[in-house]
Amino acid sequence: MADSLEALKQKLQAFVDERDWAQFHTPKNLSMAMMVEAAELLEHFQWDTPAESQHLSAEKLEQVGHELADTFVYLLRIAQVLEIDLLEVANKKIALNAKKYPVDQARGSNAKYTKYQ
Repeated sequence: MADSLEALKQKLQAFVDERDWAQFHTPKNLSMAMMVEAAELLEHFQWDTPAESQHLSAEKLEQVGHELADTFVYLLRIAQVLEIDLLEVANKKIALNAKKYPVDQARGSNAKYTKYQ
């Protein structure tokens, strides 16, 4: 079992290489596959109330976990193919969002950052 992002990336690369799937893993194909999996995640919450979506049965929680894993694996694979360091870009994006959403203006608000300017 991979216990770090780097180990998971290596495990995923080995999985792909063993099956000779890299030829199919274009950014376009992987992006489309990731969105299909994200849609399958949405399906689990489609008719739930907000409260129901926060209190899942063990079975539903497992199913949601599978869809999250599928989406995450495709995201990780896209980053591998494009040689994007997800940790680096995520940290940069959080810093950018901190500037867009200053605490004194954004706290407790769901307004888009353009409303603050």
